[in-house]
Amino acid sequence: MTLLKCIILSFLFFNNAHSATTGQPKPWQFNFQEAASPMMKGIAEMHDFLLIIIAIIAVIVFSLLAYIAWRFRSSKNPIASTTTHHTMLEIVWTLIPLIIVIVIMIPSRKLILEMEKPHDPEMTVKAIGKQWYWTYEYPAKEGKALSFDSRMIETKDLKPNQLRLLDVDNQMVVPVGTTVQLIITGADVLHSFAVPSLGIKKDAVPGRINETWFRIDKEGVYYGQCSELCGANHGYMPIAIRVVSKTDYESWLAQMKHAH
Repeated sequence: MTLLKCIILSFLFFNNAHSATTGQPKPWQFNFQEAASPMMKGIAEMHDFLLIIIAIIAVIVFSLLAYIAWRFRSSKNPIASTTTHHTMLEIVWTLIPLIIVIVIMIPSRKLILEMEKPHDPEMTVKAIGKQWYWTYEYPAKEGKALSFDSRMIETKDLKPNQLRLLDVDNQMVVPVGTTVQLIITGADVLHSFAVPSLGIKKDAVPGRINETWFRIDKEGVYYGQCSELCGANHGYMPIAIRVVSKTDYESWLAQMKHAH
């Protein structure tokens, strides 16, 4: 089963390496969405690296089992061997898994540390999970702070090219090529802020602050959803992050502050 799983995953990887559209899922997609942030690129590279290791292990173990079944079959060995210990063999099959764990540990530790804290964030956005929508707050550097709610657009109100269950009335807007520090919390129950193409999945816990970051170098809209079972409308609180030029961002920010 392990070998079959690796073959299937390898086939899906080579035949469906990336989603055709950045920032959103596509029909019959099996693999990750195309990475749109350094964090997600690291996750995808780690996934591919582990897939290679798993496939190699599965092939070697399957080959050994097949050899043992053939070499020590009852017709060729009517009298079973009474050997119980082999010191060198035991040392080898202890050291090899240890080496594999170390090889996996080094890049995974580096990736985890990179994901924890932003490097010199240029701006901060606070996301507050509520039943059942998101509130985004932009702390004030100059002038007044900005806060607004982001709710899913009902199916009956969708316009052409808007996505059902993913588009919202007020998107989070950030400038392209900017390191964004994202502060996440909850106002009532547990929620989870998850955007697959950015490699983000952080719980929104009432009374507690979680932190992550992202940087997107391509303009567009990137979608996610609450991934915590937070009540009856859990499936109806999507996330939409629109990435625009720095000039357009300043215009949007001024307009939103004026409107609020």
